[in-house]
Amino acid sequence: MLKLLRPLSVISSFLIFSFLLISGCESADDNQVSYSIPEQPEMSTGYTEKPGWVTNEFAVAAANPLATDAGYQIIQAGGSAVDAAIAVQMVLTLVEPQSSGIGGGAFLLNWDGEQVYAYNGRESAPAAANENHFLDENGETMPYRDAVRSGKSVGVPGTIAMLKQAHERHGVLPWQDLFTPAITLAENGFKISPRLNQLLAGEEAFRSDEIASRLYYDENNEARPVGYELKNPALAEILRLVANQGIDAFYQSEVAEDIVKRIQSHERPGNMTVADINNYPAQDFETRALCNDWKSYNICGFPPPSSGHIAIMQMLGIIEQVESVEVDFENGLMTAEWMHNYLEAAKLAFADRAKYIGDWDFVDAPAGDWNSLMEPSYLAERADLIGDQSMGTAEPGNPGETQAVLGVQPYQPESGTSHVSIVDRDGNMVSMTTTIENGFGSRVMSDGGTGLPGGFILNNELTDFSLTPVDEDGNPMANRVEPNKRPRSSMSPSLVFNRESGNALASVGSPGGAAIIHYTAKAIIGMYEWDLNAQNAINLPNFANFNGATALEENRFSSEFIESLREMGHEIRTQSMTSGIQAIQVTEDGYFGGADPRREGVVMGQ
Repeated sequence: MLKLLRPLSVISSFLIFSFLLISGCESADDNQVSYSIPEQPEMSTGYTEKPGWVTNEFAVAAANPLATDAGYQIIQAGGSAVDAAIAVQMVLTLVEPQSSGIGGGAFLLNWDGEQVYAYNGRESAPAAANENHFLDENGETMPYRDAVRSGKSVGVPGTIAMLKQAHERHGVLPWQDLFTPAITLAENGFKISPRLNQLLAGEEAFRSDEIASRLYYDENNEARPVGYELKNPALAEILRLVANQGIDAFYQSEVAEDIVKRIQSHERPGNMTVADINNYPAQDFETRALCNDWKSYNICGFPPPSSGHIAIMQMLGIIEQVESVEVDFENGLMTAEWMHNYLEAAKLAFADRAKYIGDWDFVDAPAGDWNSLMEPSYLAERADLIGDQSMGTAEPGNPGETQAVLGVQPYQPESGTSHVSIVDRDGNMVSMTTTIENGFGSRVMSDGGTGLPGGFILNNELTDFSLTPVDEDGNPMANRVEPNKRPRSSMSPSLVFNRESGNALASVGSPGGAAIIHYTAKAIIGMYEWDLNAQNAINLPNFANFNGATALEENRFSSEFIESLREMGHEIRTQSMTSGIQAIQVTEDGYFGGADPRREGVVMGQ
């Protein structure tokens, strides 16, 4: 059991904790470690400059300081990168509930110095689901907003089951110890940050959920203010049960029953059953990472149902095939000529994504191999389509000898998510992207049947499926709903290696819906094409194209830059683009970590 340190003050307890760890005398029992609640600084919203962090022995990067600190303290206590990731995720469930949590899913990559292990904790559709899941009684597609805010959108949660299997292979500390930070904070309370307050204040549908309305809003239905000490007794109890009894306390319990009750009692009910939740942990969550070369690097990411790695490698590969253009960082910006090539490459990659990518247990890879989409010869063919003017909208390519009979999925909104990057003292490196999809997921909460105030938010991952099962010609969508199928994802947890030596170089990823692909690609290009450190690469202006109009981060590009792109035929929109990139680079002396100035994340280490 993780032994709590009851502090006289937050700062003094942290110093005592650090001294005990450094002296190696944290406990008379070698199996015990301590957790102290850290000081919580005021974190502003908007864009807050981050310094970048230099560490020597290990580093933890997460989207909230309390979550980062939980991982930090676990590694200080002798834990592995996977141990730290578990502690971080449990705290994120509490302090960043809008983005991820135990009611959602995650993809985790772990490098143990010899091999990359990939764990797929993506949510799945209920056994009773079918391709008409989001069609109404007239056969019409439900409005996206209604589909999200419903019981129909909830997939079987996968995070806890996946993390348990990863822990069994890569964990060092006892499973139950990893829950102590989150349990402690849920019982004692944490201060609501400006970001959480702002998101709660702007969310109307969440107020209608009986659990959420009592937990996050006051008697006047106003969001709890910044600095409010929020306690979540139900979550504390659920996490305590899972810590002490294992994942059966989630998947074979009253928690599962309550999840189903909440889903089926919704005004737009879903068809998930308790058996769906009971059966989820029976599978093997370990999958095969996709690792592909780019320049002098090898980049590893996830296969389908994630589309992230394939799209990123396609974009990088296509740009490499196009005649290079100069990049001018005098004003912290890339040139319009470079951006044109990137945007055209993005259109080509997203066209392939819309046609081919779906859960690989249900969808055949083109040419029998997902790597066919990233073959240099195929990318050269795609690069030949890029000219001096915008192509408008790209068509899917054909990497095989025969054309797949599939529809092209129309663009659907994606959002939410959080990313965690960690390197431990042994050099084990984790890249984990985790989500409940939309901000506040399905807007449905479960108290796990505890009857206590609070709980956790249920995901809306099933709206990552194509809401329409076929195209106008009746061709099926690769990403249509099917029983027990996992929806396509944009999550792009990535590990970068030196191609020649095989040494690990970086862990990187981001939240941001479909723009995750662009945010992660930007960071990789910045670090390993333009030789920027992680923080400066993250700080670069954001940009994205999903095979249509181009989005540029507002107030970050000059009018001349935008006009140059318009002259090349690009439709340009400027908007807020709130990435949440976390990255840790290996340096000669240790590590350099970066956190996105657009969110609350920080890096901690030693």
